[in-house]
Amino acid sequence: MTGFALGVDEEEWCGRLRALSAQRLRPLAEKGEPGRVNRPLLAALGEEGLLERVFVSGALELCLLRESLAYGCTEAETALALQGLGAHPVLRAGSAAQRERWLPGVREGRLVAAFALSEPGAGSDAAALALAAERDGGIGPDGGWRLTGEKRWISNAPEADFYTVFARTGENPGAGGITAFLVPADRPGLTGEALDMLSPHPIGSLSFDGVPVGPEDVLGEPGRGFRVAMDTLNLFRPSVGAFAVGMARAALDATLAHTAGRGAFGGVLADLQAVAHRVAEMATRTEAARLLVYAAAGAYDSGSAEVPRRAAMAKLLATETAQYVVDHAVQLHGAVALQRGHLLEHLYREVRAPRIYEGASEVQRTIIAKELYREVAAR
Repeated sequence: MTGFALGVDEEEWCGRLRALSAQRLRPLAEKGEPGRVNRPLLAALGEEGLLERVFVSGALELCLLRESLAYGCTEAETALALQGLGAHPVLRAGSAAQRERWLPGVREGRLVAAFALSEPGAGSDAAALALAAERDGGIGPDGGWRLTGEKRWISNAPEADFYTVFARTGENPGAGGITAFLVPADRPGLTGEALDMLSPHPIGSLSFDGVPVGPEDVLGEPGRGFRVAMDTLNLFRPSVGAFAVGMARAALDATLAHTAGRGAFGGVLADLQAVAHRVAEMATRTEAARLLVYAAAGAYDSGSAEVPRRAAMAKLLATETAQYVVDHAVQLHGAVALQRGHLLEHLYREVRAPRIYEGASEVQRTIIAKELYREVAAR
């Protein structure tokens, strides 16, 4: 890959992924129930080796994977991404025993993972989370904790088989007093319920009523869980942008086909300057977002210190662009795009959530500004 275009092998791989997502994965997605984990779809992702790719790929390959799947089947893309998000902390910070116990099942699509960070009072401000981990010397030979509180807006909850849970252990104030735990779904005191959301993928809440966890459940080190969360988000933020780019490209291609063939005012829609200019704007913004996503992924893969800023820029621009492109695609299609089952009706529901999760657009702007001024101070 150059700074501006993919190589031939990469283009061919992306083409195969788009075809796979449309031909094999989309039919499985259509058989699933909105708001529920689609285990046959996860199994297919495992059989195709795509879940394995999430854990062995660099950031750029992950972006290409998510973009290509999103183009043909957003449900498949989301199912894959949620497995990666929930299990990446185990891969990077888990013990050998934790990795051996949980990751093979995630890779095969047998076990469902979830990333449990957000709370009713701590969404964008992740450092303000309040789920309490209180010391309990009666758990295990080295003592443990009891988790008490609530998580909300957790993807794959309450159907996941295990959760990466971030709780306040209190070693230090703010972000310094958070610990990451791997909590199996069958732990006593852990319950959950599904939430009825606009986006079609599963989201729920979790209640922790003195859920026992021990030292063997800690991911990384006590008091350093916020770093585990940020390490995961820095990898996945550019690929959220890639998901958005995939949706934007699908909406753009549908719009090109529609406006080139739809008769209007003695010609076709594409003959109208207002339409042609709008399509040009959609295409230009999509291309700009794509390039920024690839640049952020490249920064991550090279170990650049600019990753937080570039990842935030990529997620911000790509998700805002996808919203713009899908909205204008609906407008240019007219009423047909509002029918249930139409591609754009589906994308219109899907495209809104990425501007909020894994750091809302306002949070990304804050990160970008802080990084810019930090660089000024360093100079």
